Amino acid sequence: MNAPAPQNLAVPALNLSFKDRIDQKIFDALYSRSLVYNTCWEDPAVDRQALHLGPDDTVLVITSAGCNALDYALQGPARVYAVDANPRQNALLELKMAGIRKLGFDDFFAIFGSGFHPNIKTIYRHQLRAELSDFARTYWDRRFNWFASRHGSFYFHGLAGFVARGFRTYFRMRPGLAQRVTELFASSNLEEQRKIYDEKIASELWTPVINWVLNRQLTMSLLGVPHPQRRLVQGQHPGGVSGFIRDAIEYVFRHLPVSENYFWRVYLTGSYTRDCCPSYLKEENFNALKAGLVDCIEPHTCTVTEFLQAGSEPITRFVLLDHMDWMSCYYPAALIEEWNAIFERAAPSARLLLRSAHAHPPFLDWIKAGPQHKGLAEMLEFETELAARLQGDDRVHTYAGFVIARMADNARP
Repeated sequence: MNAPAPQNLAVPALNLSFKDRIDQKIFDALYSRSLVYNTCWEDPAVDRQALHLGPDDTVLVITSAGCNALDYALQGPARVYAVDANPRQNALLELKMAGIRKLGFDDFFAIFGSGFHPNIKTIYRHQLRAELSDFARTYWDRRFNWFASRHGSFYFHGLAGFVARGFRTYFRMRPGLAQRVTELFASSNLEEQRKIYDEKIASELWTPVINWVLNRQLTMSLLGVPHPQRRLVQGQHPGGVSGFIRDAIEYVFRHLPVSENYFWRVYLTGSYTRDCCPSYLKEENFNALKAGLVDCIEPHTCTVTEFLQAGSEPITRFVLLDHMDWMSCYYPAALIEEWNAIFERAAPSARLLLRSAHAHPPFLDWIKAGPQHKGLAEMLEFETELAARLQGDDRVHTYAGFVIARMADNARP
């Protein structure tokens, strides 16, 4: 990823302070040694409406925790390429795929829905282990016990899980607040949940302690948010990171049905329910994946650029999450290289989704790519109205920017 800048491309000068460089080293150290995400934090229900997946589509998605790769597979595309430079993220996807192929639904849901199975040691050794790649096998040999604690949960492990565990401890210290959060998730309509949040939760949740924790870069790094993204948030929200997160959570709990919001449920409680969970954890969908749909998924441990440069088959859908935010700051030349690779492999009229900590990601304005070094505005047709409408329905709501684009006719060389 540390590719040198091509001499004929304009790359913004990096203006990293000493603190920036320390934050970068901390983030890189955490990322290179850890499972960062134990569940995906991008809403696939929104993605499905933007992607229009069909049986001839090939999808490149950054793996993260693999939940959304499985969701896309349920739409029946020809192929889902799950690409991640962190091999631990693909190891998690491999474990899920092995469970789909080898387990019954009840065992599978206990492991990945409840985050706990009393017989995980036997199940792992005799049913799952042989299905894994060498790296994934070595990784889970040492960590299958993450699913073994009756008083914990898999979803309190990994970096993001470590922060979730901290909030669980906070709620245990404040049982009254914890009970009111339980009431919130049990509410049956928007009016009821809004009343519970406004009258019983908001004033007690947003304490100086919580605001202080959310404003620490270490907290953000554990959540997979590097310093450049934090800086983007600070630059556009008067309340800084904690203010942005508060606004996001208040929108979620006041305007979107919490009964369907499995993202915040698992983060605050450590488990899903059978009615409130990702699509792959629904029994009907589990059976469809087991019947063959899971076989369209191919995990690849490499960068997006490395994956794209290694093949020639046209890709019709790109789901790039938010990694371009930090690449644009730390590795701008490598980001240009990635865009060149995207345009090389993109099928005619390919669709692209990305998210950002900024409502209008700055790199969209300065990157020039393709054989004629054109700006992205000339190479992509942005669907801004659709993106704005869908973002309002996003159950996570922690990204300020959601970009939907279609490759223009002149995008391919």
